Amino acid sequence: MDKRLGFVGIIIEDRKKASAKINNLLSEYGDIIAARVGVPYKERNCCVITLVVDATTDELGSLTGKLGAVEGVSVKSALGKERSR
Repeated sequence: MDKRLGFVGIIIEDRKKASAKINNLLSEYGDIIAARVGVPYKERNCCVITLVVDATTDELGSLTGKLGAVEGVSVKSALGKERSR
């Protein structure tokens, strides 16, 4: 399968509870992550992470499925129409 450029948006509702699990998953999939920006929002005890990925649909689905299975985590993602070069 061809890899395509895309993004993943992650909202973690309880930073202290889920951050270790999320960081472990992101390390596991580090080979498809081109960039990562995390913004803690202390007033709400949450965090927003945006990833830029270069992945196949299967790789992206595997990552987002595991992220979404973590309690208190919401995930949205998309891949571009054209494959990466």
